[in-house]
Amino acid sequence: MQYKDYYQILGVNRDASVDDIKRAYRKLARKYHPDVSKEPDAEARIKEINEAYEVLKDTEKRAAYDRLGTHWRAGDDFRPPPGWDTNFEFRSAGFGDGGGFSDFFSTLFGGLGGMGGFEQAGARRGFRTRGEDHQAKILIRLEDSFEGASRTITLRVPEIDNNGRVVTRDRSLNVKIPKGITEGQRIRLTGQGTPSVTGGGAGDLYLEIGFEPHRWFRAEGKDIYLDLPVTPWEAALGATLKAPTLKGPVELTIPPNSRGGKKLRLRGRGLPGNPAGDQYVAVTIVTPPAHTESDRDAYRRFAEALPFDPRRELGFP
Repeated sequence: MQYKDYYQILGVNRDASVDDIKRAYRKLARKYHPDVSKEPDAEARIKEINEAYEVLKDTEKRAAYDRLGTHWRAGDDFRPPPGWDTNFEFRSAGFGDGGGFSDFFSTLFGGLGGMGGFEQAGARRGFRTRGEDHQAKILIRLEDSFEGASRTITLRVPEIDNNGRVVTRDRSLNVKIPKGITEGQRIRLTGQGTPSVTGGGAGDLYLEIGFEPHRWFRAEGKDIYLDLPVTPWEAALGATLKAPTLKGPVELTIPPNSRGGKKLRLRGRGLPGNPAGDQYVAVTIVTPPAHTESDRDAYRRFAEALPFDPRRELGFP
């Protein structure tokens, strides 16, 4: 997937005002409109121009796009940096799936928004409608989900300043994290969305949960996974070892003749719930390095005492 420089496409600086962007778009739209343009690439260019304008005219899309940084060049192979959209507050009126736009657009904005906002339509009809909902993604520690916690989070909220340029302000909130919450679930903060302009209640703020990378564990739903390093002789002979869990270390029995990748289940040692998740421990066999001649001699003696061909089933002589 190629990175698209929307500022370059419209021919404006990164600090261009909203009015600058509108003027640049109108000029290019007149030049490349397929009904009037004689340019051979008019259809492709107007599609690219429309996509750039769709992002840069919108306060939130533009602020999110700017967050990717300035070190990318048009045409670069691109993957969104991990967590690029965390702690960033959006309205929930929806960005859509980018129908007709590039994969680059859909990757950035296809998953944002989408709960629907009806404030404007309600205002035209004179109803007392509630304000728009907002949403943001936040990262928490696995331990916060396991134990439950109260945390102060800071969200970045995009807005237009007096010069018509996009800026962000910080917004801090106290959040109670319930025990057992999993990635992708949401916490609802009532009344923390957009205030109503028609006298209805404010919208809500939905915080989508993700987990920070952990030194040892990874989560899938309520289940926790751990790769446990063992020596070849522990795997072959069996052993009782200590293994970490979110609740503290436990003694774990490694059965004799365990192979690398073998999974052992610790029932109920995952994230809390009804039922609680489990923890799965994958045996990872680690071969000691042979740094010295003494180390290498030990391996030679081992090879002589216990000849073994792991490639026998491949059928080579």
